[in-house]
Amino acid sequence: MTRVWRALALGLGLALVAACGLQSGGAVPLRVGPGSIRPIPALDGVPVTVGSKDFTEQNILGYLIEFALTAAGAEVRDLTNIQGSNSVRDAQLHGQIDIAYEYTGTGWINYLGNEKPVPDEIGQFEAVRDADLAEHGMVWTAMAPMNNTYALVMSARTAQETGVRTLSDYATLAAADPAAAAICVGTEFNVRQDGFPGLVRKYEIDAGKVRKQIVQDAVVYQATADGRQCRFGSVAATDGRIPALNLVLLQDDRGFFPKYNAALVMRESFADEHPEVAEIMTPISQRLTNETITELNRQVDVDGREPAEVARDWMVAEGFVTAR
Repeated sequence: MTRVWRALALGLGLALVAACGLQSGGAVPLRVGPGSIRPIPALDGVPVTVGSKDFTEQNILGYLIEFALTAAGAEVRDLTNIQGSNSVRDAQLHGQIDIAYEYTGTGWINYLGNEKPVPDEIGQFEAVRDADLAEHGMVWTAMAPMNNTYALVMSARTAQETGVRTLSDYATLAAADPAAAAICVGTEFNVRQDGFPGLVRKYEIDAGKVRKQIVQDAVVYQATADGRQCRFGSVAATDGRIPALNLVLLQDDRGFFPKYNAALVMRESFADEHPEVAEIMTPISQRLTNETITELNRQVDVDGREPAEVARDWMVAEGFVTAR
């Protein structure tokens, strides 16, 4: 039965990839030249397909890989903006994608089927790195300090009115005044065990009493900032709309949310054949702090810039590549 479901999942994933019109990948959208990343003879003309999921941060991360490997001389194909984590994962497992940034928490919980996260960032990375290599032949490397974990937010006004600072404070408020704890949650957060179901268990919240609205992820930010539809909301912690809308992150004082550090993922055969890729990408990953990626996300989601332009301009500013 497991094999049947796996085959169905793969078929759906490939269908979604095909639906993007990028079965074999498209061209890299902007031209770059060498900077501190120099052409590497071993990568000259090597075909590399780069993938990402279909949200702002993932698109930016995908383009960072594309520009870096283009400057190194690889023949890069763009397969970013694929709908859903499982579609990207299946495409990578079956050789349609050679490299992508993935999150350690997603790997550990969604792909490897673990229920309890490892609380330490390095420990979580090492756990998923070792297990995914052993079970699926996938190499995790070049972990970034950025941690795109789930979080709850509120407006500054709500923080002042309620005195809520932590998730334990939120749990207390939800028990005393459910209407004051009204929350908007994204569709995926609503069902994931590292989302709302697990959160209410960890913080002993009576889910039946909480006034909860399930909305599209993009709606949560403005709705929470306005405070009319909901006073609290589920978000990704590195989203650029958080500082732009003056939203306040609630402290996860019981350490429920898993670590979601971004790291490069490649099939073992690809990583072994092209060790230069990890060497090129490691310095880039090291500079991807929460502050950095939040600002890049903000430029897309608030300023309206294209993810490829934002990624290229950052790579140029950091000296990794030059614009052409």
